[in-house]
Amino acid sequence: MEIRNILVKYWGYSSFRPLQEDIIRSVLEGSDTLALLPTGGGKSICYQVPALAMEGLCLVISPLIALMKDQVENLKRRGISAAAIHSGMHAREIDLVINNSVYGSLKFLYVSPERLATDTFRMNLRKMNV
Repeated sequence: MEIRNILVKYWGYSSFRPLQEDIIRSVLEGSDTLALLPTGGGKSICYQVPALAMEGLCLVISPLIALMKDQVENLKRRGISAAAIHSGMHAREIDLVINNSVYGSLKFLYVSPERLATDTFRMNLRKMNV
């Protein structure tokens, strides 16, 4: 799906903010991309739109649980499959999210940096289509 169509379908915007489209196109071209935008500048769209345009799971690493929860809820409200793994979750909940990530039903997975250090997560990460 074309990136403008994704923007309209999921966010209802007819055009990107300044720099967003350039950042998204850089990501889609496979370039290493660092995007620095002010608070409220639309950084999330810069990784969410290309992730929706591509196959596989988008792995988002964030140290902020509140941000992860907010992002997941916003994506779910738009009909996009997303989940987070964070402290405070029961082992069964974590296993369910990991299984959904491995077997393809999730589009976005938010995890903390320390989660990446666990053997269980790293083992399952190899099975994910990131």
